[in-house]
Amino acid sequence: MSESNQKLEQEFLEYVKKISAFEEALSLVYWDLRTGAPEKGTTQRSEVIGTLSGEIFKMKVSEEMAAFIAGLWLEKDGLSDVTRRSLEECKKEYDLNKKIPAAEYEAYTKLVAQAENVWTTARATNDYALFEPYLEKIIASKRQFIEYWGYKENPYDTLLDQYEPGMTVAILDDVFAKLRESILVLRQRVEAAKHQPDPTLLHKRVSKEHQKAFSMRILAKMGFDFAAGRLDDTVHPFATGLNTGDVRITTRYDEDNFKMAVFGIIHEGGHAIYEQNISPKLIGTPLSNGASMGIHESQSLFYEIILGSSFAFWQSNYKDFQEITAPAFDDVSVEEFYRAVNISESSLIRIEADTLTYPLHIMIRYELEKAIMNGEIGVADLRDAWNDKYEAYLGVRPGNDADGILQDIHWSGGDFGYFPSYALGYMYAAQLFATMSKEIPNVSEILASDDYTVIREWLTKNVHQFGMLKKPLAILQDTTGEGLNPEYLIQLLNDRYDFIYKLNEV
Repeated sequence: MSESNQKLEQEFLEYVKKISAFEEALSLVYWDLRTGAPEKGTTQRSEVIGTLSGEIFKMKVSEEMAAFIAGLWLEKDGLSDVTRRSLEECKKEYDLNKKIPAAEYEAYTKLVAQAENVWTTARATNDYALFEPYLEKIIASKRQFIEYWGYKENPYDTLLDQYEPGMTVAILDDVFAKLRESILVLRQRVEAAKHQPDPTLLHKRVSKEHQKAFSMRILAKMGFDFAAGRLDDTVHPFATGLNTGDVRITTRYDEDNFKMAVFGIIHEGGHAIYEQNISPKLIGTPLSNGASMGIHESQSLFYEIILGSSFAFWQSNYKDFQEITAPAFDDVSVEEFYRAVNISESSLIRIEADTLTYPLHIMIRYELEKAIMNGEIGVADLRDAWNDKYEAYLGVRPGNDADGILQDIHWSGGDFGYFPSYALGYMYAAQLFATMSKEIPNVSEILASDDYTVIREWLTKNVHQFGMLKKPLAILQDTTGEGLNPEYLIQLLNDRYDFIYKLNEV
């Protein structure tokens, strides 16, 4: 590489580092908005978010960025892995964003910032009509963006690819059909099972303080670095990585349903541990993030469902739970507790869904989003469509908007195409666990211990450290030796519910 291009490479890295600094500031503003900013300050905060977002957008589509891409692209194979992948990601984003007029994008960012606050109020008051005009504008913007970006087979593919590179409607329709069929068959067996768990065993009040105390112990075992993160309260749980040394998680407590916060914290902790263990060499580059939303969800679901919902996990941690919540669960055995915690039943709330029905919640959202972006359904009909699908898939119908169409924050932020990542992450997690179990044959013994370091180190070695240096399917292929295979999740669910419902016992 010529001396001039070496200089250009250095200037490029400094430029993306500057963008990263703006993005960190924006993430902090968003975190504050969602965790306790005064109500009267939200309008001005939305203006600040719009301005910062607009400046970041301009930097990513600037003449300077165009010059970096033009000057380095032909010699990209001679660049370091970090610089080359950073350049590839910047070019992909440049090609997408350059097609959107800057003023339109800035107006859109202000819209979603306002929409999140309206969604919060609408959810609290069960008033979809309050949020509907904002959602209509967001959807119109997204559909216009798709027209700018273009698509080959299905408009929704363009959105999917932004969260899960290479993913398409054709692939999801096929994979989801296989998974859905297996889940519905297993649900029939579960419903007909002779040995039903007793859900009333969990009908006990657990204070917020006790839920938090137990969850903090679990986070420590998982490997969450408290010197590089924190836990706060919010309406809708989320994790946000400002940098690898500052990754924040949030949760929502319900003293009549401890499962929501306990498992929610484990879930968000999985996200955080991923970002805390991205290689330091990627800091300040576009690569200091998860490989994709599906891979990111694989880490949160790995901890929440693959490990946190396993019997081995509770054999290890139930005594702590009993001690903290005493005397509430003193008369409940670990097996009774575990079977009750993992009972499968139709529910309305995605984040409260059991491990068997959870993918069905995702499929409902996927099918609605696909219909929205293909112009098959309007915003005015969306609430009824949501309710109809819940009745068809899970046999329950929302009685209010908070338990229905307003339960998720995603659409208020314009995150269409995100939801399928949850189900993809579930499948990725099961596949990774199958490989981990071969390479670490005593995984159950580790879960029965007080130290999960070996598990966290395996995940860091195979997933975390790479950030976006590796693409999602490359991580899966390199680690497991094959592409996406839903059979691992299907097998895991069958094995787990055989135990929970004693399906093989007469």
